[in-house]
Amino acid sequence: QVQLVESGGGLVQPGGSLRLSCAASGSFFSINAMGWYRQAPGKKREWVADITRGGTTNYADSVKGRFTISRDNAKDTVFLQMNSLQPEDTAVYSCSAVTNVRYWGQGTQVTVSS
Repeated sequence: QVQLVESGGGLVQPGGSLRLSCAASGSFFSINAMGWYRQAPGKKREWVADITRGGTTNYADSVKGRFTISRDNAKDTVFLQMNSLQPEDTAVYSCSAVTNVRYWGQGTQVTVSS
């Protein structure tokens, strides 16, 4: 079992930055990969980025060059540094962890607005 708790969301102006955190508890050693997804109002959930246990990262084209995912294994935490935020980045951001099943956090709201 893995429990995930996100934090760091909020309201930011266009062009601003936010850093999301996802703290994992439970069987962190069994996690193969962790990632971030987002869901905007009225839209389907979409994949944003992920990072493997070995540190390989992957990004959606819409965030490549602006977002950075990283992982602190000592603290069982994954981060998403989001720069140059735009209104279209507004969504609920959820953390996900994959063992032999996929776990989800509760999500954190990110709103980009002037």
